[in-house]
Amino acid sequence: MRWGLTVPLTGVPLRDHRPLISELASLGYTDLWSAEVAGADAFTPLVLASEWDERLRLGTAVVPVHTRGPAALAMSAAALAELAPGRFVLGIGASSETIVTGWNGIAYDPPLARTRDVLRFLRRALAGEKVDGEFDSFTINRFRLEKAPEIPPAIMLAALRPQMLKLAAREADGAITNWLSAADVRQVRAELGDDKELAARIFVCVTEDTEMARNIGRYLIATYLTVPGYAAFHDWLGRGEQLKEMRDAWAAGDRNAAMAAVPVSVIDDLVVHGSADDCRAQIDAYVANGLDTPIIAALPTGTDLLETARALAPTR
Repeated sequence: MRWGLTVPLTGVPLRDHRPLISELASLGYTDLWSAEVAGADAFTPLVLASEWDERLRLGTAVVPVHTRGPAALAMSAAALAELAPGRFVLGIGASSETIVTGWNGIAYDPPLARTRDVLRFLRRALAGEKVDGEFDSFTINRFRLEKAPEIPPAIMLAALRPQMLKLAAREADGAITNWLSAADVRQVRAELGDDKELAARIFVCVTEDTEMARNIGRYLIATYLTVPGYAAFHDWLGRGEQLKEMRDAWAAGDRNAAMAAVPVSVIDDLVVHGSADDCRAQIDAYVANGLDTPIIAALPTGTDLLETARALAPTR
């Protein structure tokens, strides 16, 4: 069984991750996955980790397909694949219009087509081929990596709904998902099929202060699940009616009302919380329902997140 951790940990400087990363494998962790939103980029934490440990599998979850040109993305992936041969997974995804257009000033091309085209380009480029020609969402003129990696990385797609999950099943090495309950894994797995890896970032709040955990969950759910892609995901999962009041308040600009409207049952479904032992048991339920790779995202509760990561290790 795989057991992953998200880095960087909130509030912990990158350089201060070294002692933890150096011991993760001995604690039972198998994977280290980066996150890219508005903090560190996806590649830098993994470059550092490749020098601090030679055992962990390293993955990006995820690199947006719009915010880097295809060639630049291939170069970054090739460099990390050279640093960590055979243990780097390139996770790519469509991200959101807020990040792509609002923060980067880049047009948000149709996400399915752009993701498919970048995936196909990367397969060829990372295999050392010269790529020359038109894709549906961009044109490449005679690009070839100066040095293709000896072992091309696996490529996984961020996928929330059937079309992207089916694309992952057809053309990628697996799918990475986010913001789902243990029970939801079955529905996602049914679309992906049984022969491709399914990874999921799981938000974990190690505290026995239930109200604190739920307040953290309220804020995150109101912030994330009002984004169109996540809203559509939860419509597909069957939570549309439960989240309607939250969405209406958010759309009206009343953030406090939106957070107050998040049902407790939804928080408890989507945010793992409790003691470290309780949290591990809840993560195990995701695995029992068909998840291959849980990727723990440890949420800050005022305690040392380095120790929290150690406490969540499967060998504890």
